[in-house]
Amino acid sequence: MAVRCRPAVFLDKDGTLLEDVRYNIDPAKMRFAPRVDEALPAISGAGFEIVVVSNQSGVARGMFAESALSAVESRLRDMLAEIDVPLAGFLYCPHHPEGQDARYAVWCACRKPAPGMIERAAGERGLDASASWMVGDILDDVEAGRRAGCRTVLLDSGHETRWERSPDREPHYVVRDLMHAAAIIAGACA
Repeated sequence: MAVRCRPAVFLDKDGTLLEDVRYNIDPAKMRFAPRVDEALPAISGAGFEIVVVSNQSGVARGMFAESALSAVESRLRDMLAEIDVPLAGFLYCPHHPEGQDARYAVWCACRKPAPGMIERAAGERGLDASASWMVGDILDDVEAGRRAGCRTVLLDSGHETRWERSPDREPHYVVRDLMHAAAIIAGACA
């Protein structure tokens, strides 16, 4: 019997899933972005697994230890459980080529716009990237999704500051919040 691949929605964390608090590792400061509490149940209810993929360059920059991200993941799982949405995965990239900590100051295949986190999650969880979506608030998120074979949604919330365009950086859809993205994603499955 063949294993059927499942679709997912890959979500950027800061500025997409959560309010954007720069380099935040304090679980007490974690708050859903607007309408996330409505959008995620709709996405999950449409049959998509929820996977967070997040660049966390604060590790490479020496701002916090990589171990601090376990409390962030734990709080995120609790927040999603409160709205009856399971978190299928939480992946992060601790690298930045200009980092202060030599262990993390490298070029890597996981830092968005590279597709490494999406590809890893898809491989580990049996997810079908071609049936999946990447949703983020900057074009690096869009590029990572496109390079992994996903459809993409850009939340145009004012966080993108480098409007460098290329075919990989062209979102399939542009919306103002995650609820609008959820309507598109669920509608594409109907």
